[in-house]
Amino acid sequence: MKLKLLTLAMLCGSAALLTGCSDNDNKVEVKPPTNEQQTDDSKQPVDDKQPADDKQPTDDKQPTDDKQPEEPVIAPGTLLELRVMETTDLHANLMNFNYFSNKEDNKVGLVKTATLIRQARDAVKNSVLVDNGDLIQGSPLGDYMAKIKGLEDGDVHPIYEAMNTLDYDVANIGNHEFNFGLEFLDEAIDDAKFPYISANVFIDDGDDDPSNDLSLFKPYVIQEKQVVDKNGDTQTLKIGYIGFVPPQIMQWDKANLEGKVIAKDIVDMAEHYVPKMKAAGADIIIAIPHSGLETAEKKPLAENASYYLSKVDGIDAIMFGHAHANFPGPRYAGLEEHGVDNEKGTINGVAAVMPGFWGNNLGIIDMTLEYGKDGWQVKNTQSTLQPISVTNEDRTVTSLAINDAQVENAAMSAHEETKTWVNEPFAKISDEVNSYFALVNDDPSIQIVTDAQLWYTQTIVQGTELGELPVLSAGAPFRAGRGGPDDFTAVEKGDIAYRNVADLYIYPNVLKVLKLNGAEVKQWLEMSAGQFNQITPNSEEVQVLVNTNFPSYNFDVLDGVSYQIDVTEPARYDTKGNKVSDGNRIKALTYQGELVTDEQVFLVATNNYRASGGGNFPGISSEKIVVDSPNENRQVVADYIALQSSKNTETGMDPSADSNWSFAPVAGANVVFYSSPSDKAVAFSARFAHITPLNQTTDDGFAIYQIDLTQPAN
Repeated sequence: MKLKLLTLAMLCGSAALLTGCSDNDNKVEVKPPTNEQQTDDSKQPVDDKQPADDKQPTDDKQPTDDKQPEEPVIAPGTLLELRVMETTDLHANLMNFNYFSNKEDNKVGLVKTATLIRQARDAVKNSVLVDNGDLIQGSPLGDYMAKIKGLEDGDVHPIYEAMNTLDYDVANIGNHEFNFGLEFLDEAIDDAKFPYISANVFIDDGDDDPSNDLSLFKPYVIQEKQVVDKNGDTQTLKIGYIGFVPPQIMQWDKANLEGKVIAKDIVDMAEHYVPKMKAAGADIIIAIPHSGLETAEKKPLAENASYYLSKVDGIDAIMFGHAHANFPGPRYAGLEEHGVDNEKGTINGVAAVMPGFWGNNLGIIDMTLEYGKDGWQVKNTQSTLQPISVTNEDRTVTSLAINDAQVENAAMSAHEETKTWVNEPFAKISDEVNSYFALVNDDPSIQIVTDAQLWYTQTIVQGTELGELPVLSAGAPFRAGRGGPDDFTAVEKGDIAYRNVADLYIYPNVLKVLKLNGAEVKQWLEMSAGQFNQITPNSEEVQVLVNTNFPSYNFDVLDGVSYQIDVTEPARYDTKGNKVSDGNRIKALTYQGELVTDEQVFLVATNNYRASGGGNFPGISSEKIVVDSPNENRQVVADYIALQSSKNTETGMDPSADSNWSFAPVAGANVVFYSSPSDKAVAFSARFAHITPLNQTTDDGFAIYQIDLTQPAN
């Protein structure tokens, strides 16, 4: 039986995570190597003074005897075409199914992407396939496997049952891989029939000497690939793959990772390892960063570092992700001055692709290589995206791929079990709950969460030294259109099941409580108010209220206080938490009818992501945590709904929002925002005198609504 990752660490010390207890055992416990030439660099300290093992084991797919044949002579000018394919940010979406709405959804699912993979592979002579992480978390199926069913030694996660049918060559670790802890991650990936890599996550050995740090995963692998050149001759191409994850995992999953691992700068590790890969014989190097594309000035430990990876000498292609966006695509238009070619799909001349999320696109880079005096060199590239569906003008969806039978068969058992689990009623609510207008109104989908956290926190601090402090609660709209015009919470009144709770709170976060003063509370809200564009009063020009570059999961509402947001003022902070003005958007901040003072002390219930610095909120850090709860926010919400429902068994819990925040009045402005185009959203808007549907849609399918800011909504 395989010893688990954390057990090895306890028995043998941190090095056992990589080498086992025996000096002769070179197996990497995090993921056994299969079918690749791999370096032993994962066993080497980072310091270049430590020699790397230059011996490269032969690809398991290519049996050899002890006598190695001489390298064939390749004629200069020989051309070779290679297709590199990528999936990323699948978030446990195996099937074309929406567990929240309990119906088929042909806009998502590896079961669709798999068909495109097989077609794209069959269309060329030479291809490889990579996955870029955020794989095991993000849908109810992921939660069911991690939190309900679990994995025992020998169990195969349905995600890997499905992916093992597709002949992936390599996979990279994403930040959400850590959400369920290292032990679950280890058990999940140990049945993948492809190697895992990540070059910037290291075992925390407790010292301050970076020269002896050991990688948690293989930093990179070099695989020998038998390919056919343009002349029809077989060649051996040595392809190097190197992966990266945002260093912010140490904030976002502090509870799972602190004291166990550390994370380093993506670009620094690329500059360290890429020369080693070239020295080890890699003909081409493909970087797989779980990291988005930003052209702003480079900063240490940057979350989105793909742009600066393009400047690392030796990287030939970048298969990136994390941002849930498409590259090439409209989001990245206008960056020519930064060296971004949005037609060809290159960044500073380096081929790159990012294929969206939830399996909605397959990313492809077609590379032409030419052999010369310096070996194989990239001669030309073209990046493309292949979507699994198209949305028509009438909002109907046309599928562009049939379900892949092998993936469907591999996923079906877990899929059916998940459907049963998420649909089991456990409580009732007396009115519908949705997030259609969560960015412009105090909203019941947030109110339920903040009320639940408030109830839980007041219960656990009662009778302690914290028990006399006023408690606030922070919540944000997780589903407010980030995944497209259909990505909104929508829960009917009546019976409520787990799928509804997962709809309200989609992340497996853990509840934390911070101790803050009034000044820090106000700055928290100033950061949240960056959700809105600055509005000019007394202007006939149409002005868009919501800043779509500001992620809705960072628009925190703080319940327990009352306040207004003055959008005529400039935002004080940008999306990264940098102060960009002296704007003062938060007005009339009161607690129980009295103005909040800078010195006043509060407890604020939130989640581990925010409490550990996620979102870059000013002054918010884990040092201010005073209640380190082990309970998941989502479970707290479920418990609260059940409790409130039990108090009124006939109609259930009342989910109404308390309207504790509103916009400060703005005179004479023609203001619009975008939301769901569904009939239900339009019908729900009739409850609000200040919101009017315009019966128009944007190019990407969102409905346009007008909002009257001349008076507070409440």
